[in-house]
This record gives sequence, structure tokens and C-alpha cells, in this order.
Amino acid sequence: MEIWINPACSKCRSALTLLDAEGADYTVRRYLEDVPGEDEIRAVLERLDLEPWEITRTQEAAAKELGLKDWPRDAASRDRWIAALAAHPKLIQRPIITADDGTALVARSDDAVREAMARDATS
Repeated sequence: MEIWINPACSKCRSALTLLDAEGADYTVRRYLEDVPGEDEIRAVLERLDLEPWEITRTQEAAAKELGLKDWPRDAASRDRWIAALAAHPKLIQRPIITADDGTALVARSDDAVREAMARDATS
């Protein structure tokens, strides 16, 4: 499995601590440095079964500068949201764990991290 993290994020550090404690096999992706492109964001959204606005950190300064709160949340605006996430990766909710079974989770709780590990173990 792969986990997208921002090392400054306490939820990301907690997820890594739990993965290590459980002996999980995972790869770390520092997505602020290794920025996902639009196609990769689309693929992760499909795995998450979420829309881009559902994984957007709307309280970030970049979100406020872009006026994201006023953007339409509909199919016609989806590509605009994805482009914003690719251009401003700090807007992406974290951590995101992609499991080997083809699914993904926004792992902001210990339970979500454990669910990702369970999915990964069954693949």
C-alpha cells in the first residue's frame, strides 16, 4: 500500500506510527514534493469513490485565494477542482492510503488506518 503524507501533519504522523506498530508494508509518498498529476488524482478519487471537493481542504490559504467555497460542486466543475488540487497539492486531504486491493481511504483516524491495513491484507 501507499500512503500520501505531509510530514508536518499530525494525522499523517499518527498514521505512520500505527502502520509501523502493526508491521505494515507500505510506501510513503510526500505528495507536496512528489505532486500527483490530474490523471493520478482522478484515479485516486475513483478508488476513494469520492468527488474532488470531498477531499479538498477548503480552509487552506490557497483555497480561500481561489474562492473554492463558491465553486460549483457538480460534474461540469469536476475537472476544475481536479486541476486546482494538482496545482495546489496542499489542498488535498491527508493522509490518503491506497490499498493493494484497488481501494483507497482518507485515513484521518486509527480506525481508517486499520481498515486500510485489513483491505491490504486481503488482496
